[in-house]
Amino acid sequence: MAEHTAADAPLVLTDITDGVATLTLNNPEERNTLTAPMVAQIIEAMDAFEADESVGALVVTGTPPAFCAGANLGNLAEATGESLGTIYEGFLRIARSRLPTVAAVNGAAVGAGMNLALGCDVRLVADNAKLDTRFLQLGIHPGGGHTWMLRRIVGPQAAMAAVVFGQVFDGPEAERIGLAYKSVPGSELLGVAHDFAAKAASAPRELAMVTKETIQSMADVSTHPAAVERELEPQLWSTRQPWFAERLAALQARISKK
Repeated sequence: MAEHTAADAPLVLTDITDGVATLTLNNPEERNTLTAPMVAQIIEAMDAFEADESVGALVVTGTPPAFCAGANLGNLAEATGESLGTIYEGFLRIARSRLPTVAAVNGAAVGAGMNLALGCDVRLVADNAKLDTRFLQLGIHPGGGHTWMLRRIVGPQAAMAAVVFGQVFDGPEAERIGLAYKSVPGSELLGVAHDFAAKAASAPRELAMVTKETIQSMADVSTHPAAVERELEPQLWSTRQPWFAERLAALQARISKK
């Protein structure tokens, strides 16, 4: 019988439970740094999750001790536009997903690893996690849309503090500045993230996806009347779906029993 080694282990682990898909970066010896082979497995996993109608939400995390310590530094030393684009796809593929996404940041999230967290819809962070842009400290300009994502999430002052002034945030500080939705003890993180994602997964799948798209589009809507108009078509669409009739009937039945 052949002896298996750590080198045989997949670079990405996947699981689906209660409608929640979990994608775990799995190269702990290298702190889950993004490499072309890992990115290829991320893309494969995402394609499978999105094709599976039972999947209603996604949790992204890393095998301890890190969430994702960024791009492989050896690769960066010989970077080209093409090679950087390959690494970017590791987080951009998740950022583009129509599924509701949750980053469960269980350890260090550095550079491109922080981009992976920023690309998710919600970030839940372990108290002892470290979110560190670190681009300037390595002598490299931020990439992958880092400054755009970060500024939109935390505002210009906190983005400057993180990127230019090199501030590193643990879980409570990330929660304070709005970088994380919630900071929790590390031992509770995956359970909290799964339960959180399960709420989204319990909604009709297409409805959750369309609503995510609406929220994202509101960044470009400047007035309340325009927002009302933007929501009108998808709201009317939802009232004509079978799930709405079923859930409305169930609600009316519960009310009638009271």
